[in-house]
Order: sequence, then C-alpha cells, then structure tokens
Amino acid sequence: MIEIGKTLVSLDVFEKQFVCDLNACKGACCVKGDAGAPVEADEVAQMEAAYPVVKTYMRPEGIAAVEDQGITVFDDDNDLTTPLVNGGECAYVTFDSDGTAKCAYEQAFLDGKTQFYKPVSCHLYPIRIKKYNRFDAVNYEKWGICNPACSLGAQLGVPVYKFVKNALIRKYGEEWFAQAEEAAALLQQEKER
Repeated sequence: MIEIGKTLVSLDVFEKQFVCDLNACKGACCVKGDAGAPVEADEVAQMEAAYPVVKTYMRPEGIAAVEDQGITVFDDDNDLTTPLVNGGECAYVTFDSDGTAKCAYEQAFLDGKTQFYKPVSCHLYPIRIKKYNRFDAVNYEKWGICNPACSLGAQLGVPVYKFVKNALIRKYGEEWFAQAEEAAALLQQEKER
C-alpha cells in the first residue's frame, strides 16, 4: 500500500493494467452483480436534481424501479447504492442498438442537459473505495467480466490509475493525482533496479 494524503492505495492500482473494452464486455459491470453502484451521501441531492431530465433517457422498467425503490437504496450491507431492476441491472442502465449498457445519467450529462456526470464510484471503476474513520482504502477490484479490459490495458500499457485519472482527480483533486504519479514513478524505478 502507498499512503497519499488520507488514502492508502493498493499497489495493484499502479501495477495492473486496464482499459474498458465495451465492444467485448458490453458494459457488463452495469448489469451484473448483487447490488447497485455505490453512491456517496453528497451525490444524492445531485442525482435527485438531475433525475427529471435523466428519466427521459431511461427505460420504463428502470423508471418503475426508481419510482418503487427511490433514487438510491440501501443494500444488504447497509451501503447506499443505485436501485436495481428486479435484482438485475442498475435502474439507470439504457442499452444501445448493439446491446451495450450505457448510463442514463452519463448520457444526459454528455448531451449538456445536466451538471451531474454519474456516481463517482462508476466513474472510478475498476477502483473501489472503502471508507474508514481515518483514511480511504483505494483498491483495484478484479472481476472476471473485465478480463477483456485487462487484456486491452496490457496491450496498450495503461495502468489502472491512468485509466481512471479524471475520476481520481474528481474524487481527490489534482494535487493528490500528482502525488500518485510520483509514487508510480518511484515504484517503476524500484522495479527497474
């Protein structure tokens, strides 16, 4: 682990390679799993404010799930998450013509219709953050559905932290990311000795 500010960052974040390959996985991370995407408490109001516009991008079953369960829900571990459609995909999932899962929040943002991009946990994926009293644990989450992303990342030589650069800056700021880049350079130097 590497300490950066009030975070402890797993070495895998620097050493593993990853680039999403939507052509291969079709956005499976938005569809599979036993809970919705983690949502931070300060994101709820932003999600609620954007929802009337986001709703116009959603599928009827997603809208029904939100109307039944709410904008966010607590999962079995009492963590705040996005609701699911019948225990399956995220309620905010849409599908394009080839069946690739997309995020209604992200689509509305990219179209310039909202200010909220999407939950930072989605933006950070495959990084997952576990909050503790004195620090955040920043970890790489290995999931078999992302094997194509690992292959593409290795082919292109892109470490996880660089793939999620914008999300890490969104979460922790430019200074934090600059320190992460310094840590990565030091790790590389040690490896080359």
